[in-house]
Amino acid sequence: MTQVFNFSAGPAVLPKEVLQQAAAEMLDWHGSGMSVMEMSHRGPEFISIYEQAEADLRELLAVPANYRILFMQGGGLGQNAIVPLNLLGRKQQPATIDFVQTGSWSSKSIKEAKRYAQVNVAASGEAGGFTGVPPQGEWKLSPDAAYLHVCTNETIDGVEFNFAPEAGEVPVVADMSSHILSRAVDVSKYGVIFAGAQKNIGPAGLTLVIVRDDLLDSALPICPGVFNWRAVADADSMLNTPPTYAIYIAGLVFAHLKRLGGVEAMERINIEKARLLYAALDADDFYQNRVAPSARSRMNVPFYLRDESLNDKFLAGAKARGLLQLKGHKSVGGMRASIYNAMPIEGVQALVDYLNEFAGR
Repeated sequence: MTQVFNFSAGPAVLPKEVLQQAAAEMLDWHGSGMSVMEMSHRGPEFISIYEQAEADLRELLAVPANYRILFMQGGGLGQNAIVPLNLLGRKQQPATIDFVQTGSWSSKSIKEAKRYAQVNVAASGEAGGFTGVPPQGEWKLSPDAAYLHVCTNETIDGVEFNFAPEAGEVPVVADMSSHILSRAVDVSKYGVIFAGAQKNIGPAGLTLVIVRDDLLDSALPICPGVFNWRAVADADSMLNTPPTYAIYIAGLVFAHLKRLGGVEAMERINIEKARLLYAALDADDFYQNRVAPSARSRMNVPFYLRDESLNDKFLAGAKARGLLQLKGHKSVGGMRASIYNAMPIEGVQALVDYLNEFAGR
């Protein structure tokens, strides 16, 4: 069978070792006689899974003691509504939210936020086709914003922040869905970090929220109880039935990352994978990546063929070699290779070899 490398943007590739462990434990977790899928979320077996996952994530990201880690549902898109519902109560209404618009996902966040507040787009890369992050010195921030929202890695557009945004006393909210755990991050520079799990963490259905303690009591009265961060935190993410199996898989991924050397070790590997792929794309003008080199994502690499009439032929040849899910997002076209933590360097090398072969032909 041809070795398969899955370049999907999400749900995405998971570490082989994690899938093998999950398969071995599918019918009987640690002698309990139950699959994790069958466990009560309030039983001692699952509570131990949850507590270990939370502890390992806190260690991996060096999450300070004055931050809570929440395991929630609704995805990153859901948090676009949940964030304003939880933070706008800090300000007299109507409140203002600042945004830096760097691509498709921050644009979706802006659209959703307009349901709840006034929106100030402090900076935007839209006029340039979302090919970079506007320099921070050019941002026009509101002096009394409820918070500043950024998407630190744009999955569709392939734009990544290479710095931590600053907004003075205004909390920074970061959607890190597609690059969390891929690089070191100073959590203390953010008021809130959230991330859908289906990129670097586990299966779809789980959303992580890391929120500073002093922001837990700022919800609007209309915020649904099940989405209220304070209520979720007080219940240790067990306010309702959480996505238990997704939490279990996430915990296996966290433990796997620790064995590999943690986030710092993963960042070194990710730098090398990205360098290898971008070098192949930049070798001549047969392929094109349109993102400014200073803002190129290490996780999501969109690219285009000079002759786009060859797109179908390129994808067919890639599939025949076991290089899957390379078609770009429908909104931007072209190709996209997502090279998350679980993508081995051998997969990137296989793609580079095919890029060179196809261009040569």
